Amino acid sequence: MNPILDRRSLLRAAATLVAVTTVPAAWACEFDADTLTVTHPWTRATAADAAFAVVSMKFSNVLAADRLIGVITPVASGAELGTPDGPQALAFDLLPGRNAELVEGSVHLRLTGLRQPLELGRAYPMKLVFERGGIVHAQLNVDFPAA
Repeated sequence: MNPILDRRSLLRAAATLVAVTTVPAAWACEFDADTLTVTHPWTRATAADAAFAVVSMKFSNVLAADRLIGVITPVASGAELGTPDGPQALAFDLLPGRNAELVEGSVHLRLTGLRQPLELGRAYPMKLVFERGGIVHAQLNVDFPAA
């Protein structure tokens, strides 16, 4: 047996093991509360003079009825729902046993009163406030350039 090939095989196996055990956790972007899971809050980069940022995310594993009623983040002074009928107060209902999403082009979260431009590739702290579930500490990822 060639010792160089055995060493390479061992190094490849070790690299694969590290990738399999660490990369999915970093990509998952899941934030758990006692009664639900928030998956991948994301937005697009914004211009310096942008009035708001559209935020998308998914809610799953909803065990009890709840409602998203607030967002706290250092990058914005407020939040509201963006809907096809225009902006509305933030009150997004979550029903037990059902997944829900806030998405571009439909009902979405809008961060208002931006304090700074949101830069591509950055992540910003964000707390999601639920009526019954309390506060979920999450991270807002800026995954795409401005539309």
